[in-house]
Amino acid sequence: MKRCLELAGEASDAGEVPVGAVVVRKGVVIGEGYNRRDLDQDPTGHAEVVALRAAGKTLRRWRLDECTLYVTLEPCIQCCGSILLSRIQRLVYGCDDPKAGGVQSLYSLLEDKRLNHRVDVTSGVMAEECGEVLTRFFEGLRRGRKGGEV
Repeated sequence: MKRCLELAGEASDAGEVPVGAVVVRKGVVIGEGYNRRDLDQDPTGHAEVVALRAAGKTLRRWRLDECTLYVTLEPCIQCCGSILLSRIQRLVYGCDDPKAGGVQSLYSLLEDKRLNHRVDVTSGVMAEECGEVLTRFFEGLRRGRKGGEV
């Protein structure tokens, strides 16, 4: 999660919402990313999607069934869909997202028995630190500073 927070800092420095994600397989980082929607002009450029794409390229396959995804913020419904389709085995995330969370805050997509894949979920890992990064960023935006600079 510490590496995810570093990536979130890079996102913030770039003026993006500070979310970082890392994919790990057998103890080795195989993909990482941070939010890049504005940088890439890509509505799907969430940290999770960027990290999943990188992991797929590293493994040279789309199926990430022996992998764990770490992310600072509860994934949205788009990212939950990507997690399910990639067959990620486990998700570990920091803070909840009461406005857009697809794991437990608004929906429970990763545990939906109607779907053909479910994901083991651990939430609340370094939640305070993850939430603070977001709070500082949005406070900075409200004060008119790029990237939430304080």
